[in-house]
Amino acid sequence: MRRVYSTEAGELVAQHSTDDLRRKTLQPVQTYGNGNVKSLPLEERTPVYTPAGIIEAEMVTFHESGKLKRVFPLNGKLSGYWSQEDEGKLADPLTFDSPAGPLTAKVISLCFYEDGTLRSMTLWPDETLSVQTPAGVIKTRIGASFSRDGHLRSLEPAEPTPLDTPVGRITAYDSDAVGINGDSNSLVFDDQGQVAAVSTTLSMITARHYSGKEFVFVPECRESLCSESDREMVPMRILFDKQGVEISVTPDAEPSYVDFANYEISSSPFLPQLDNLSKGLICSV
Repeated sequence: MRRVYSTEAGELVAQHSTDDLRRKTLQPVQTYGNGNVKSLPLEERTPVYTPAGIIEAEMVTFHESGKLKRVFPLNGKLSGYWSQEDEGKLADPLTFDSPAGPLTAKVISLCFYEDGTLRSMTLWPDETLSVQTPAGVIKTRIGASFSRDGHLRSLEPAEPTPLDTPVGRITAYDSDAVGINGDSNSLVFDDQGQVAAVSTTLSMITARHYSGKEFVFVPECRESLCSESDREMVPMRILFDKQGVEISVTPDAEPSYVDFANYEISSSPFLPQLDNLSKGLICSV
């Protein structure tokens, strides 16, 4: 049955039919307790009015207030008969307004705060985009997020990227980054545009206590998921605040906190893979 919903994004027709490959399932319209629409799969790709411009979409979601939350240009169902690659071929580059200026890329979704400010963008796999940041233009994959006041909050570097931090130059790159969405990413900036968090496999942190004792934090390595005979680096996570640095050498490790009051903290390159390429990566101890 054809159902039309009147929303702030326009008059939208809910999905009421299926096809043989992409949309084999009739997805339901979900609502909040107050009756407002929560998620709305559309019958066909439809021009949707968003704060970032008019976007043709197959799926939209809303905040409980009725304000637009997320827009999906495509909404095909992946299966053995319809792959991510098949869906990706239907994705067209989209030009939209952002706090970082006009951007053009193939996106899985755009997400908005209730006031209409762009919260995040999620890119298609293998899609990259050059984004203006407080640290300069950074080639970005997976996505980027923005604060409510329009500042760049986080992004996922597409390649190893040297950055200035409170403890010196660190090469940002998260080899374990998973592209679920662009709401949160490994490289984070604070409200002043300073690096607040970063993941790296190519930098190390040295903390020298004023008593003379020294601690060195380096990325660890693990057995490769592809081969038992190979090793791969695990990104080290570093968070900064005004008092010091929190360091996690692996995702499961207990974080170590080093304060600026008692330690001289510095960063330097960490390149164990160059030690002996014929023997694979060398783990730190």
